[in-house]
Amino acid sequence: MSTATLTQAPRTSVVPKAAEVARKPFPLVRHSLALAKRSLIKTWRTPEALIDVTLQPAIFLTIFVYIFGGAVAGSTSQYLQFLLPGILAQTIATGAIAIGVNLNTDLEKGIFDRFRSLPVPRSAPLLGAVLGDVVRYVIVIISTMGVGYLMGFRIEGSLLAAVAGCLLAILFALSLSWVSVFVGMKVRTSGAVQGIMFLIIMPLSFASTTFVAGTTLPGWMQGFVKVNPLTHLVDSMRALFLGQPVGSHVWWTLAWCVGLVAVFMPLALRAYRKKV
Repeated sequence: MSTATLTQAPRTSVVPKAAEVARKPFPLVRHSLALAKRSLIKTWRTPEALIDVTLQPAIFLTIFVYIFGGAVAGSTSQYLQFLLPGILAQTIATGAIAIGVNLNTDLEKGIFDRFRSLPVPRSAPLLGAVLGDVVRYVIVIISTMGVGYLMGFRIEGSLLAAVAGCLLAILFALSLSWVSVFVGMKVRTSGAVQGIMFLIIMPLSFASTTFVAGTTLPGWMQGFVKVNPLTHLVDSMRALFLGQPVGSHVWWTLAWCVGLVAVFMPLALRAYRKKV
């Protein structure tokens, strides 16, 4: 009985995909940072997109301090000390709307179809967009504090506490931006994203301690004001800027940040995968 001779094909050096990814450390971080740089370049080429984080806080401070300051606080200088942390928190919250609008516009233009053809993690475009918005939030803080100082605002606490308040505001804005990203992935037009997000942000801004003390609001509204995440952010920043007791507001703000990311980041990534 003859035995057939089997010829064995030469082995080719095929690198498994997992091993190839392992060679490049932290691919998600690297690609997210690269796409964040793309977002920054886009913002740099369209500076008019920064109007909401540069002119808006200056206009709000001027209107509310010089028109309502005397009636609310008895003097414009006292009201400025009270109001500036609230305006900063409100502006940094409304600034999170832009990311949802921009991502929805990119979807309409088919840019994410190009991202899908690239060898990048699926979640990198969203993470890169969120990281790129850090610059917008830093600009909000610089412009608001600059205008406030020209108007007479002064930090009464320590410089370290004031920096901590600014970092807390940026962290909250990054967490809130995932709500905007989720809405941007779900609705069909960028105009709808802006409308829905304003319906969310405006009640949070005005039914809070942004403009007046919570005790001056109607009793039926105070229950919502006490659990409002923007109330905790404003009171935290106000205490850190003015050297007042912080209480539990910082911990509540951090808890809201964790909750927003834990809920809306997975929802946004899931909606994005269904879109592309």
